[in-house]
Amino acid sequence: MTKQSRTAATPQPVRHLVVILGDQLDRESAAFDGFDRKQDVIWMAEVIEESIKVPVSLPRIAIFLASMRHFRDALRSERLAVDYSELALGEPSLVDALIGALQRHRPTKVVMVEPGEWSVRESLRAAVAQQGVVLDERADRHFLCSHSEFAEHARGRKQLRMEFFYREMRRKHAVLLDGTGKPEGGEWNYDAENRGSFGKTGPAHVRPPVRFGPDSLTRQVIGEVQRQFPQHVGKLERFDWPVTRDQALLALQDFIDHRLGHFGEYQDAMWTREPWLYHSRISAALNLKLLRPLEVIKAVESAYRSGKAPLAATEGFIRQILGWREYVRAVYWHLMPGYGERNGMYANEPLPAFFWTATTEMQCLADSIGQTLELGYAHHIQRLMVTGLFCLLLGVNPKEVHAWYLSVYVDAVEWVELPNTLGMSQYADGGVMASKPYIATGRYIDKMSNYCRQCRYKPAEATGEAACPFTTLYWDFLIRHEKELSGNPRMIMQVRNLTRLTAERRASIVTAARDLRRSLRLADNGSNLSP
Repeated sequence: MTKQSRTAATPQPVRHLVVILGDQLDRESAAFDGFDRKQDVIWMAEVIEESIKVPVSLPRIAIFLASMRHFRDALRSERLAVDYSELALGEPSLVDALIGALQRHRPTKVVMVEPGEWSVRESLRAAVAQQGVVLDERADRHFLCSHSEFAEHARGRKQLRMEFFYREMRRKHAVLLDGTGKPEGGEWNYDAENRGSFGKTGPAHVRPPVRFGPDSLTRQVIGEVQRQFPQHVGKLERFDWPVTRDQALLALQDFIDHRLGHFGEYQDAMWTREPWLYHSRISAALNLKLLRPLEVIKAVESAYRSGKAPLAATEGFIRQILGWREYVRAVYWHLMPGYGERNGMYANEPLPAFFWTATTEMQCLADSIGQTLELGYAHHIQRLMVTGLFCLLLGVNPKEVHAWYLSVYVDAVEWVELPNTLGMSQYADGGVMASKPYIATGRYIDKMSNYCRQCRYKPAEATGEAACPFTTLYWDFLIRHEKELSGNPRMIMQVRNLTRLTAERRASIVTAARDLRRSLRLADNGSNLSP
């Protein structure tokens, strides 16, 4: 590929090299402040390293590359100079690619919005310094809470809790407040109204989300990804994610018009072969910065105020963005780099190989993992209370769980994925993200889905041939961690239930759990399917 094909009408001399990373596709980014089309060059790069440092699934690679190339072309349509390296150039790493760009253009300054991943930020800072170039690193104003604001929020608190942070954010941004500054409807949180299941009849007809059939550029990306990464998991036959801002805005409006009204009540419900249900399908667009959080929040709030959506659904959705999304990002930066090394439950089991194949007799896992591998998607309860719950109860090393989630989901970027996985799902951070481990027997899955009806395991049974592995491992988890969990006020009732077990019953559960772990290890040793 020639230099001319890398850069559209590059002006000379180069004043600023403006770095745009793959998850910073926002034309209103601070990186563009003061951009001079006569002197500045935008730099973007696709690098092999980003797809292989964890074995990234095909849908996740494709959505990043397709979105990046569409953004590049949109910039070039404005006659802006863009130095863009595609996969075919074989750039081994982001650092190598940036050093090459610095040597080509010899800018007086590099302009960069803070990356979303701690290690990327540190490596790019070091590369720019090593080349003797000034770095102008700017805050990411896509987010609604700065690092300094969160540090002030956290100062003096013995525990961090999302609920208090969320209330502060509601007040700061005047979201869902009445005329007196109090929460709309009198309550800050309507989570109690957002735990409905579909019962025996299942969901009524759910209008599927709007699809975005791949255009020629996206089809080109799909072909390249399939050729470059033939051993990676995932499928691309049904790839239809929004990869431009216009598509992302359509996806947002489609959700508001057709699914927001039922999102609250059924946000935790699951059903076989129904991946989307009433969920928004915009998290990837948000994390790529094709959508801005405040515009999403305001659009959803407007739907409530115009009578198109109930308060509980509106508040429940806004809490996911203004609450959880901002909170996990703030926690990530507040506690990195050591946060990723935490293992508060001393979990060291390997991730079962069926997480890469979906080949298991446990129907909840087969469906959730199979859907994930095909679409790059599962909603938050499938992640927290099916795949995540199994890993927590089994005792999988949280680093392996983190690597899997980062690999397979199209919306996975480390700042959001790591705290949700390591903290919320695996309780490995010692209670920073969650006030208790989210654990349950198979009965929870039975209540919230139809998975158990098609499964040979019985959710009420902890031992025996038909014992549900979730139920076996749940009781084993309580037994193994009884001492530390008994000191958690939110776990008192669950731990107290252990007193109902005789010594013989405890022993039989521990034996069943040990045998289950052994059988999974044996199965994995006979498999060559995990990366």
